[in-house]
Amino acid sequence: MTASVPELQGLSADIAEVLITEEQIHQRVRELGQTISRDYASRNPLLIGVLKGVVFFMADLLRAITIPVEIDFIAVSSYSPETRKRGVVRLVKDLEISIADRHVIFVEDVIDTGLTLNYILRNLQARQPASLEVCVLFDKPVCRLIEIPLKYKGFELPDRFVVGYGLDHREKYRNLPFVGLLKPEAI
Repeated sequence: MTASVPELQGLSADIAEVLITEEQIHQRVRELGQTISRDYASRNPLLIGVLKGVVFFMADLLRAITIPVEIDFIAVSSYSPETRKRGVVRLVKDLEISIADRHVIFVEDVIDTGLTLNYILRNLQARQPASLEVCVLFDKPVCRLIEIPLKYKGFELPDRFVVGYGLDHREKYRNLPFVGLLKPEAI
């Protein structure tokens, strides 16, 4: 699904192709919100996300959910590119809300290898939530090294360097309202 690149103050010059349009993203997020609202009616779920990339998805997903819901965030940091490939991370911001006996939905912007997410899910499971499910907007299954059960999924992405809607390259492009391929010379 390709589309022309909207002009965004110079950022669009670095985009080779739009893969998922703003409207497609908003439509899928609305559908995910409706499904979560139906599945968790009367359960007051707690949505947890990892800062920073998930902020855009989390905000839109919250607006699409029609039942009472709470949110919290964690932040993680990889020690180095080598340890990141092994899923070694350091928790730099922990939850403020206890998840014991809570119905938790872990919200993620993108999953590729699954190593970091696997670490986070094991950490959360040790805190004894009533349930723990994953909602991801962008999935790169071809990159997966560890299988992660995904209850809610938005889009599959190719194994290409994409940016936009929270996905960044060196902290740039997160604010693009679509997902696009970054030109090789911009990497």
